[in-house]
Amino acid sequence: MVAENQVPLHGSGMQQIVGFILELDKLKGVTRKTRPLGLARYENSAEHSWQIAMLAASLAHHADTALNVPHVVSMLLVHDIGEIDTGDTLAYAEGGWDERKAAERAAVKRIFGLLPEAQGAAFLALWEEFERGDTPEARFAHAVDRAMPVLLNLANEGQSWRENGISHERVVRRIAPPIQAGCPALWEYLEVRLEEARQKGWFGA
Repeated sequence: MVAENQVPLHGSGMQQIVGFILELDKLKGVTRKTRPLGLARYENSAEHSWQIAMLAASLAHHADTALNVPHVVSMLLVHDIGEIDTGDTLAYAEGGWDERKAAERAAVKRIFGLLPEAQGAAFLALWEEFERGDTPEARFAHAVDRAMPVLLNLANEGQSWRENGISHERVVRRIAPPIQAGCPALWEYLEVRLEEARQKGWFGA
């Protein structure tokens, strides 16, 4: 007997889940602009999603308010799935975000639509909560999402900032508001280190 909130592990429900998971494999092929430490290649979006989920779980006790950490992690694991169809956009890009987000929304609806309806709807709700940023969990998720590329750049002497001509001012303008809103302690940590990186010449023109 299957509990009311469980999907039967046979028939179309199982096949839909398998199809969905295999579709997610494409996220491993979405290339980002930052290199993993010590590697010549660029990271992919699946790696990024895993790493920020771990960052959130590790950092949650620094948040200003108590968080539902599994909920934060779930949001972070789904938030970039639309990039399977749209590709990754450099976080510091200026303009065109409404069009990009509309394309991502269409993509996640397609991809989550591969699942049994209730499961797909639950994942879509997580994605939409992240996009709205109107809960403490969503704000914290945004903070760690913005912070992770910064942490990698601080560890690799500004690799993607230098390669893409990203200035210190542009980085701060893009990341400071969401990180301050979601985890002020994290911004206090990063602000000092970003200034140190500026003085070392780790930013683009």
